[in-house]
Amino acid sequence: MAHYVVRFMKDILGENGRHAEVCQRMLEIEASNRHEATELAKQKFCEMERLREWSLHADRVHVAESDFPS
Repeated sequence: MAHYVVRFMKDILGENGRHAEVCQRMLEIEASNRHEATELAKQKFCEMERLREWSLHADRVHVAESDFPS
């Protein structure tokens, strides 16, 4: 199993009128591949945020393989 860091990212408009990218949540996931890590993270994100659909609080998911758990 590989270790992945999954970040749920949201684009926002700041007070200064500039666009910014904000990380809504970061999860560490053990999975056999990138796709499985993404799906497991979406499920966990929904449970933690009490949502039915992850995209209500994030615009995209960024998945990166990690050598070591933090």
